Amino acid sequence: MNRTISIVFRAIPLLMGAVCLSYGLYILAGPDDASHFVAGHVNVGLTAICYALFTTAATIIRQLINRYGRVWGIILPLSGYMAAAAAIIWGIILANRENTAAHLTAGFVVIGVGFVAACVSTVAAASTKFTLIQSAQLLDPLGGPPEGAHSRAAGAALIAVPAAAAITGFSLAAGLLMRGDIPGFVAGHVMIGLSVICTALIALVASIVRQIRNAFNDSERLAWPWLVAAAGAVNLLLGFFVLFSSGEPARLAPGCVLIGLGLICFSILSKVLLLALVWRRSFALANRIPLMPIGTALTCLFFAAFLFEAAGTDPAFFVPAHVLVGLGAVCFTLFSIVSILEAGTE
Repeated sequence: MNRTISIVFRAIPLLMGAVCLSYGLYILAGPDDASHFVAGHVNVGLTAICYALFTTAATIIRQLINRYGRVWGIILPLSGYMAAAAAIIWGIILANRENTAAHLTAGFVVIGVGFVAACVSTVAAASTKFTLIQSAQLLDPLGGPPEGAHSRAAGAALIAVPAAAAITGFSLAAGLLMRGDIPGFVAGHVMIGLSVICTALIALVASIVRQIRNAFNDSERLAWPWLVAAAGAVNLLLGFFVLFSSGEPARLAPGCVLIGLGLICFSILSKVLLLALVWRRSFALANRIPLMPIGTALTCLFFAAFLFEAAGTDPAFFVPAHVLVGLGAVCFTLFSIVSILEAGTE
């Protein structure tokens, strides 16, 4: 990977983060109503995920171009965790600032976004020894880790982070749905979708950690991609179920957003699939896998375009239309990450 391409791939997450931040602030500068409040804050919150993806991109690229020092191994993942913590704290403040439906919905969704950002930051932390994957493949299968690899305890701790985030998210979602009101219905379903993404990220962290430790086996080559594919299917099916299970306007926002979250899962699938396919073997179409997140990003944006048109006659489409723009930006950011992985594994 040459220096110019490395700069481009690191710039993409930052650029998409700037898009989410500026777009969210622009929405918040509009009319002072619940729809603008929720859509604006969610888009601003998605900036944390984009920044966490930047830390992952920078962590891997700096190793590939031999410009990675010990300080970067601390600063990059730590700054990603700080962005995730800021989103979670900000979400808690929003949810408790005023007793309104808009504050509760925006607050809990931003909390869920913070959980996802923490999981992505863990991908960066796991990738601090990314180049050891090549060293591990030179050893006998399951013959022990290369020198300098994550310890067994460190590997387990890294995998535990997205698992804990998913469990916490599902617990919060259950509590929201048990409220039985519209804000709980909307925020609860979106929190489920975000927790499913955290579940998908377990597979990515585990794949990286176990390949670095030379512990990745043939059963995992199938198991981890199938877990992510199942996560994406769950979000899509749940989204369609919410959309078509009733005629209430409140179903539109969570249903459409769940579909967008499902597309993010399939963007993550491209990374997990690539790692599985090239482990100890060559795969002729590896350089085509980065097209998957491009397809999901375009799908989000085209879906948003239709929702914007529908919002002209039904205001209930306003929030999902604007949020899907931010989700499309996240999908495109994942194109950068999977392209970096493809270059690294090559």
